[in-house]
Amino acid sequence: MADESNASRYPLLARPHVHLSGPVDQAMYQSFREQIAAAPEDGTLVIAISTLGGDPEVARLMGDEVRLLRDYSDREILFLGKVAVYSAGATFMAAFPNDKRFLTRGTRIMVHERLLTKTLNLSGPLRSCIDSLKASLHEIEHSIRIEEEGFRDLVAGTKIDFDEVRERAPENWYIDAEEARKRELILDVI
Repeated sequence: MADESNASRYPLLARPHVHLSGPVDQAMYQSFREQIAAAPEDGTLVIAISTLGGDPEVARLMGDEVRLLRDYSDREILFLGKVAVYSAGATFMAAFPNDKRFLTRGTRIMVHERLLTKTLNLSGPLRSCIDSLKASLHEIEHSIRIEEEGFRDLVAGTKIDFDEVRERAPENWYIDAEEARKRELILDVI
């Protein structure tokens, strides 16, 4: 990639249409929906986010809304990560093609495995105990599949291999903006 910045080609990055900050949760989703509705209906749309993480399913939901908007309106939609794009923020970022992603200087992305905290209480007939255990196992297996789909989307078209993400995610993998650019996880740092 050339050393010169692509930011001048995208002057809208200085004034995003949608600003998201804080935990990825239902309140962020509501704000996202309201800001999308208030944004111009034509032209490039810029969505900026800064987050320490949150609910990965809300991130996937917002990402799916971006995909639908892109597919059905044929609009260019740009991602701008500011300061921190952690956890569910990286899940949201995965909804954007890598050539539509930007980070501000000094921003970090953090990728990790999904977390689960669950207590199993087995009580009752033995067969129902087996069903409870199987249900929990299926929940974990399905969550791993969803996580891996997200990892694949995140690194599609980049110089990062899916296996590397799987190896590094358990340790909370922090990727600074410059490394993200070099590895083509984003188009540019602005």
